[in-house]
Amino acid sequence: MYETIRELTIGVARGEQGAVELFYRRFFDLLYGHAQRLSRRDENFCLDVVHDCMLRIVRTIRHVETEAQLAAWLKLVVQSVAYDLLRREQRRIRREKNWTPGPTPSPNGEHQEQIDWLRREIAALDSDIVRLIELRYEQDWTLARIGRLMGLSVGTVDGRLRRAIRLMRVHASEVFDERI
Repeated sequence: MYETIRELTIGVARGEQGAVELFYRRFFDLLYGHAQRLSRRDENFCLDVVHDCMLRIVRTIRHVETEAQLAAWLKLVVQSVAYDLLRREQRRIRREKNWTPGPTPSPNGEHQEQIDWLRREIAALDSDIVRLIELRYEQDWTLARIGRLMGLSVGTVDGRLRRAIRLMRVHASEVFDERI
């Protein structure tokens, strides 16, 4: 019944159980592999990423014509979900440890090279962008609150943060993916 990617994605968008099951079986390995490569975390974390991805996919998928287009979109979904889960976990850890502002130590130093690289990358950015990043990710401010402080719209704050993060992700993949 779902012989093409277009038919499959239309079925998933409609919430057809058979389409969702086929989609899950067909793309589980792709989603899980992206989660592992991106997060470098344990199996449980990667399974949580895949689970949350499937929920997001079922809610947001539109029909797609080719498998290449679908694979590219799925990679973005995995990135977004993985970063959301990592941020959620970091916030939870900070709350549990009665976190105070300052540098966050890396557990067992295993990610120290990446943390150091990220700090250098952020320091090289425009000071206004650095301020946006600090307010959003260090201080956990909302986009609206940042916009009010900086005299910017919520969309402008979001766009500037997304562009800066996208650029850092590209640089990170160039630096760290070559070593894998």
